[in-house]
Amino acid sequence: MSEPRMNDKAVLSCRNLGKSYEEGPESVVVLHNLQLELYAGERVAIVGTSGSGKSTLLNLLGGLDTPTHGSVWLAGQELSALNERDRGLLRNRSLGFVYQFHHLLAEFTALENVCMPLLIGKAPIAEAKARASALLERVGLGHRLSHKPAELSGGERQRVAIARALVNRPGLVMLDEPTGNLDQHTAQGIQELMLELSQSLNTAFLVVTHDQALARQMDRTLTLDEGHLVPL
Repeated sequence: MSEPRMNDKAVLSCRNLGKSYEEGPESVVVLHNLQLELYAGERVAIVGTSGSGKSTLLNLLGGLDTPTHGSVWLAGQELSALNERDRGLLRNRSLGFVYQFHHLLAEFTALENVCMPLLIGKAPIAEAKARASALLERVGLGHRLSHKPAELSGGERQRVAIARALVNRPGLVMLDEPTGNLDQHTAQGIQELMLELSQSLNTAFLVVTHDQALARQMDRTLTLDEGHLVPL
């Protein structure tokens, strides 16, 4: 019998999600039967100690890794039911990623970096540039379109990364320690920007963070503890 379909109204769902690794003759369980649903515009933080499996969970939810058991649904589609190409297309259309280190392409300008998801999705170049320019303007970088990452500050690079994650208008953005590499003042500005964009665009944000100040601004905070996801 096939597994019941997840809630169609959720932008992201997982049921009985588990991950384990083989270490010699033993199986090490990292995640135990996790349940999670996120809805449009909802902001959720996941906190936990180093090594608790937070990045592993984010990779599973984003379809970058395969669970040992359980299912993940993104925009109403079960990731494991899709081939690699279709999973990539769904991620590009429905999901944005922001990391602690921006992962911008060094040889391209801010505008070109933000255009990338649109161009991968076969958008016309003129449309991609117009949408990317408008979003960079919105995150306060309209005057930095032609600058390459090396010419930008850490906070500016992270703003470009956020614009890139949002340019395809995804239902969900996942952020892995988005302020972890920034000073306190810059981190506060990035936090305020994320909250404003989440509200105004009705985009769900799932944030893995050690930053308690950021976690407190989310709608919900969950703790990953010994492989279990529990409300804080």
